[in-house]
Amino acid sequence: MIMSAGKTAYQSELFFNRLSKRYRHLKKWARRTGTNAFRLYDRDIPEIPLVLDLYDDAVSGALYKRPAEENDEAEPVEVWLRAMKTATAKALEIPESHIFLKERRRMRNRQEIGDQYEKINDKSFYRDVIEGDLKFRVNLSDYLDTGLFLDGRKKRALLRLEAAGKRVLNLFAYTCSLSVAAAVGGAKQVDSIDLSNTYLEWGKLNFALNGITPSDKLSLIRTDVLQFLDQAKTRKNCWDIIILDPPSFSNSKKMFETLDIRRDYQELIGKSLSLLSPDGTLYFSTNAKGFRLQNEDFPGFSVKDLGPSLTDEDFRGKRIPACYKIKKKSELCFF
Repeated sequence: MIMSAGKTAYQSELFFNRLSKRYRHLKKWARRTGTNAFRLYDRDIPEIPLVLDLYDDAVSGALYKRPAEENDEAEPVEVWLRAMKTATAKALEIPESHIFLKERRRMRNRQEIGDQYEKINDKSFYRDVIEGDLKFRVNLSDYLDTGLFLDGRKKRALLRLEAAGKRVLNLFAYTCSLSVAAAVGGAKQVDSIDLSNTYLEWGKLNFALNGITPSDKLSLIRTDVLQFLDQAKTRKNCWDIIILDPPSFSNSKKMFETLDIRRDYQELIGKSLSLLSPDGTLYFSTNAKGFRLQNEDFPGFSVKDLGPSLTDEDFRGKRIPACYKIKKKSELCFF
């Protein structure tokens, strides 16, 4: 396929029409739902492999696979992206300066996988996402991810409903959006664990946006999760709800060990389950493609796939991270 100027113009028009239709539909749904941020486009047209998220009056997007460029007549990807940005601005009636498109490359080695969470810019273009009465700060310009996963909207709502009076542990807490949801839901205690100072400071800001100040019942702990799990077991700590949402792979130099979720999931989940209170619940999520948990993976525990119930309107028909609810089987509970 030749990515000529004529073909780029044709695709730009297709893209404009698709975005206009999606935006008309989803902005009405978002208004009813009480949010100002949603997935607008997700590779709907195969030859336009972009993913776009709308945050109020701005867009963060990514190109997941470059358009084919087979000869010298092909348009450079920068030119193609500029055309798609112009179409996006026109469809949404927002300035092009409010649109941030990044290129997600297929990672060729483990070092590149480790580097994908590093800062890539320093423009500091922020917006606040609203989900009902919750607020979360996002940065559209400086990282590949914005600081909030929109496909976790229903999971945040679920945690908020179930957290009242509970002790909650959030492992790989990222920017603490799930911790905020649990705290607002009336959790007795919320402990957020992450290895990144940047993300934990971001988490403090998210708590502040929701009127929550640090206390002995709200801790943000910078440490390696694998080490934390071992230390918590030694101290005989336990929690009523544990949130486990690890990266698919991490080889951060700050980590005590390399993490590969396909290799390490049983050990990681097993250690987390050992810290549950007798009637506690573990929520395990992963974005690893094709990953599935089975009941037989953890004898004595029930494993329920929550994926279908957590799929919101803007992600209907799209792949979202797997999410499992893991509990001790009732006959094994202690009373």
